Amino acid sequence: MIVVVKPGTPEEEVQKLAAAIERQGLKIHYSQGVDHTILGLIGETQTIDVHKLRSNHIVEKVMRVQEPYKKANRAFHPDDSIIDVQGNLIGEGHVSVIAGPCSVESEEQIIEIARDVKASGAKFLRGGAFKPRTSPYSFQGMGADGLELLLLAKKETGLPIVTELMDMSQLPLFDEVDVIQVGARNMQNFTMLKELGKIDKPILLKRGLSATMREFLMSAEYIMAGGNEQVILCERGIRTFENATRNTLDLSCIPLLKKKSHLPVIIDPSHATGINWMVESMSKAAIAAGADGVMIEVHNKPEEALCDGDQAITPDAFDKIMATLKKYAEFEGKVL
Repeated sequence: MIVVVKPGTPEEEVQKLAAAIERQGLKIHYSQGVDHTILGLIGETQTIDVHKLRSNHIVEKVMRVQEPYKKANRAFHPDDSIIDVQGNLIGEGHVSVIAGPCSVESEEQIIEIARDVKASGAKFLRGGAFKPRTSPYSFQGMGADGLELLLLAKKETGLPIVTELMDMSQLPLFDEVDVIQVGARNMQNFTMLKELGKIDKPILLKRGLSATMREFLMSAEYIMAGGNEQVILCERGIRTFENATRNTLDLSCIPLLKKKSHLPVIIDPSHATGINWMVESMSKAAIAAGADGVMIEVHNKPEEALCDGDQAITPDAFDKIMATLKKYAEFEGKVL
């Protein structure tokens, strides 16, 4: 349930109303818009006397929210959320590009790629230290050593780093990581999501292979319900009957998520297609559809990559893509 307060209402009157609601065992989520203050009521709202609430002289309207996700719901937070990571903004009006290799393989590799993607205009460096792989015999990442190399690349270039957390036991190693990625396989690891709700760090949440939009947003809600509202939604392709591509990129999720939620939405065309020559077209389509950013795999030697070389593009190809994406962003009235 949300309560919209009339414009110009004194703050003390708003606080008085909020206190009365909280005495009934509910929590309040405040959203201060340009014209209105919105009180999002969280809890068992069935006991609330809606007619009595509407009769309050400072209340403009009262609406029940049908969706089970509250904090992630645009009805509770009409304005788009903007995530600030060391001055790099992810959200409305900005197109953020996250680039780097699927996995960290060596100091020379990650630093060279970091320098290249920064020179091309990327705002974040991605790289896997811990890698979830389908086969137990595949390269699983360098682990803690890989994190150290990512931090070295961050120190060298100044790029904030984005990397995946696979298990909560690894969290102490992530103190200096700027954005923690929750992979598709962990999207419904509710124990992990609850714990990530207790920390003050942006979380990039990837959509599960077969997750619906409702399930995706409910996973975001788990994090936000714990107090951490710095959530970035990432579509990375879903599993369908089609096998011509690695996954099926669901671009329709962009307007749908933007309609239902205030959280930033980015697209991972590399994992979605699994084919490097498709990355540019899918990135352009994502920005045209209203995405707040893209995550692109870049490797200096894709043919020698220890994982996912087929979907990685070279630094030269990335540089050309960035020049094109800048034009698309400008056309959409955004800053890349």
